[in-house]
Amino acid sequence: MALLGKLPHKPLNSQYILTVAARFFTTQSPNFNTFPDIPTSAYYDDEVNAAGRSRDFDGLRHLLNKRLKDHCLNTNNTFKFITSTDASLSLLDDLCRTLARIDNGFARKSAYDSLIARLCKLQRVDEALRVVEMMAHGNYGLNACSFHPILNVVTRKKRMEDAWGVLDLMRRLGAPPDLTAYNYLLMAYCFSGDLDPTAAVLKRIEEEGMRADTRTYDALVLGACKAGKVEGALVLLRTMVDDGVPMQLSTHVYVIDSLLSAGFYDLAVKFVRTFSGRDTWLDKENFGSLANRLIKLKRFDKAKLVLDEMKSRGLDIGDKLKEKYEII
Repeated sequence: MALLGKLPHKPLNSQYILTVAARFFTTQSPNFNTFPDIPTSAYYDDEVNAAGRSRDFDGLRHLLNKRLKDHCLNTNNTFKFITSTDASLSLLDDLCRTLARIDNGFARKSAYDSLIARLCKLQRVDEALRVVEMMAHGNYGLNACSFHPILNVVTRKKRMEDAWGVLDLMRRLGAPPDLTAYNYLLMAYCFSGDLDPTAAVLKRIEEEGMRADTRTYDALVLGACKAGKVEGALVLLRTMVDDGVPMQLSTHVYVIDSLLSAGFYDLAVKFVRTFSGRDTWLDKENFGSLANRLIKLKRFDKAKLVLDEMKSRGLDIGDKLKEKYEII
């Protein structure tokens, strides 16, 4: 005991103490040489993938339970051992049975959702839908968020009939579509400039009592710009301001590009000025994007005007843009 009194005292916060103590009491086969003092999500991803590659499903289940207790959430790399090969995909049934034995609640749902996201990254929509069905039948926390990666894949591929089918499946399985689900369809239609189906999506959103959010407006502004209706895009922006809905950078860029493509150079400059002064980062991106586009259009006088204004506002001009500034 006298020896303990001579050791230097290093204060530890209570969360650290609980994390380390819990690991000592709950780890089945602790490896004191390799287990980090404070494990990270990346550490657990490596361990999970090693267990998956070696077909150690018991170890895999233990790790997926343990990582949540150590406050290490699942990531896009958690199931990286699953690939598009037939041999790898043949593991899905065993893997899903393993996930079903994870602690009930968030740990189990999170694992299933991460597996769905991994399959969607591999473009394996049919397999992802199989996992969705297992979640539903086992009552493992299936909700609209579980379907978002699937909708992301099918709408990016413009498989709109399949996307509507996914929405129908969500209702049948007791996970009705949320606003994010509808926004995926909305963005796909608006990106194509196809405004008729857009109206059908908006009608569904309204019928279900949902309010348009930032991404909803972002898609609608894009659709108006793609259809050459820049006046409509500006009306939508006014509605966003009135409703207090924040704009994404992309929403500004759609309008800037549309105005410049239509030859409204002065109006594009006025547009950027109108929305300036609220966010320095956004001002830098908007003015910089406008200057770059004007240079590409060989409107050097307008570009110099914009760059001069950036300088007077104290906005950072990137190195590449600065080189162009010095030339013009």
